[in-house]
Amino acid sequence: MCALAAQRGSGKRTPAACYLAWGFAGLALLSGPDLGAQVVDARFTPSDQYRIDDGFFKLPPDRPIGSTAGMALDPSGASVWVFDRCGADDCMGSDLAPIMHFDLDGNHLISFGADMFVRPHGIHIDSHGNVWVTDGEGPNGRDPRREGKGHQVFKFSPTGELLMTLGKPGIAGDGPDEFNQPSAVLVAPNGDIFVGDGHGGQSNARIVKFDASGRFLKAWGERGSGPGQFAVPHALAMDEAGRLFVGDRGNNRVQIFDQEGQFLAEWPQFGRPSGMFIDANGMLYVTDSSSTPRSNPGYGEGIRIGSVSDGRISVFIDDPHEDGTQEGVVADSEGNIYGSLTGGMALRRYSFR
Repeated sequence: MCALAAQRGSGKRTPAACYLAWGFAGLALLSGPDLGAQVVDARFTPSDQYRIDDGFFKLPPDRPIGSTAGMALDPSGASVWVFDRCGADDCMGSDLAPIMHFDLDGNHLISFGADMFVRPHGIHIDSHGNVWVTDGEGPNGRDPRREGKGHQVFKFSPTGELLMTLGKPGIAGDGPDEFNQPSAVLVAPNGDIFVGDGHGGQSNARIVKFDASGRFLKAWGERGSGPGQFAVPHALAMDEAGRLFVGDRGNNRVQIFDQEGQFLAEWPQFGRPSGMFIDANGMLYVTDSSSTPRSNPGYGEGIRIGSVSDGRISVFIDDPHEDGTQEGVVADSEGNIYGSLTGGMALRRYSFR
């Protein structure tokens, strides 16, 4: 592991950051007309430097893992939170608790949230360790068990006490106190709350901002493919500069905004973003669970890692699972990457060889 630009508090730099440094160094050594031919495009070239452990997370006895879109790193950096769909594709009829906490040895610590959700989606842990989650669906007119649930954002204490609820239970809408298939939630350092509201189809396509008390502040975005428009605002992340990164999956891009919704940039090089995480080195990890020759020609499914400063990709970890669907992603200070699958229904750790 390289010792360049020590990571805050650890004196280390993650393998992904090392890749970026080595990539720049390699480019500095190349010259002449063959430069382009000698440089490997990391967007499409799978790395062989990671091993995958599908059995790392130790679930409670007789507890299967379900479809899992949400994964978050605890602010201590010493544990990982997972938000699965109750051992299945949704939580209907299940008494399993979908919010699960694991230490970095993969040991299960606590679970909570049973009988509260229709279809768990996004998860975020704020700077105080509170757990924020989104319930991404609601009533469908067919299953009566869905009535009175869904289309909401919840805040829990680290031990599972419900502290705040945003949205109306079971009501899909676009008002200041409503959501329609909220996919992601993020809390800024000052306590402001951002929600990626929508999951394609006829759902919403916007970012909604609240203050720390849950008071509506503003919303921006609409369905479309232009700057500041969204198809599926599926994932959120924020860098140290306070820029808000939105994984606009349906438009094959990451969009970047300031916290007032001012459009700053868009990056298509990360594929179709399903999950995002930014580490202390300013490295952006983006999962792609749905690129196909038809939906995003040239791109494969997996994890792409690049710098938030310029979007240059340094690592692509190909998804070997036949179902693909790598969505959740976080990384620890040692450079281990943790991921979750939806269709594949699995949890993983990627460790540097």
